[in-house]
Amino acid sequence: MAKASEAYVQAGDREVRVSSPERVVYEATDRTPEVTKLMVAQYFADVGDGLMRALRDRPTAMERWPSGWRPGMKLAAGPFDKDADGFYQKRVPKGAPDYLETVRITFPSGRTAEEMCPTEIAVPVWAAHMGTLTFHPWPVRRDDVDRPDELRIDLDPQPGTTFSDAVRVAGVARELSEDLGMRAFVKTSGNRGVHVFVRIEPHWEFADVRHAAIAFGRELEKRDDQVTTAWWKEERGERIFVDFNQNTRDRTIASAYSLRPQSGAPVSTPLAWAELAELGDPSELNLFTVPERLADGDPWAEIDDVHHSLQPLLDLWEAHPVELNFPPDHPKMPGEPPRVQPSKKVEAHWDEEGNRVEGA
Repeated sequence: MAKASEAYVQAGDREVRVSSPERVVYEATDRTPEVTKLMVAQYFADVGDGLMRALRDRPTAMERWPSGWRPGMKLAAGPFDKDADGFYQKRVPKGAPDYLETVRITFPSGRTAEEMCPTEIAVPVWAAHMGTLTFHPWPVRRDDVDRPDELRIDLDPQPGTTFSDAVRVAGVARELSEDLGMRAFVKTSGNRGVHVFVRIEPHWEFADVRHAAIAFGRELEKRDDQVTTAWWKEERGERIFVDFNQNTRDRTIASAYSLRPQSGAPVSTPLAWAELAELGDPSELNLFTVPERLADGDPWAEIDDVHHSLQPLLDLWEAHPVELNFPPDHPKMPGEPPRVQPSKKVEAHWDEEGNRVEGA
């Protein structure tokens, strides 16, 4: 039997084996050549400094596409979605190299898991060997996995809005951050959205950071009528949704310098604020163009220099402490509104605390 093909990528001080290096992960487009598995692994090595700035010492899930990505392919929505082409790997698989370190995290259900915790660039390169395109780090470090050190503002364009709308709202978010005494950093999502990150002191729990994100979103709504924090899609309209639940335990955002499962191998790319304002097409930032940008320096090089207090946003939350819905896979929380679409809600079936009346 012929030996399966393999190649090696230099990742820091290690040579990392990549099996089936010629496998096509992204097909060619009219603007980009095809991308092979070896090219993905080499890309992660090439952007190592920036990628490790986003991943180092963080519990990290892998978004794996073992056969590569094609238009129409499906990402698993849960552990029982067996027909999907891609899936999230939260627990470290068997056969991981001995240099891969882990950290124990606790899910909202109370279950625990040993999750990958990258400490060197060889780990993401090995993950490419496993078919990983996107890294999903928790907003915590391994020395305290219950207190985030990041506030993440996910600006999600709804139908009828554009990337340009998200860019404009991101500018408003920057102004709000500055008014709060916080330095914000921005990146593309790799699709149509924009992500705004603020490093915070790791003194608060997930619930506090989520409330801070809600308060931030509500302040954005006051400053821009094209912003919404409405959880139910039927209430959002043609606006930019601030996904506050991305700050909930076990909810994650694609890391800086991750690839995304879209045509052309786009990258979730850190930018200077002036660059974002001038960017018309985020797909220009891809596996082929992003490494060249890092030769001139990483726009997020100073992101760890200052960690801000969350108190200004928590003061805004306390001025209007009205709870919003949690993700559907999260346990029901005190004060949470009913988990039913407003258009389907029958008032008589719910009590004042949002619990369904027995027998209704």
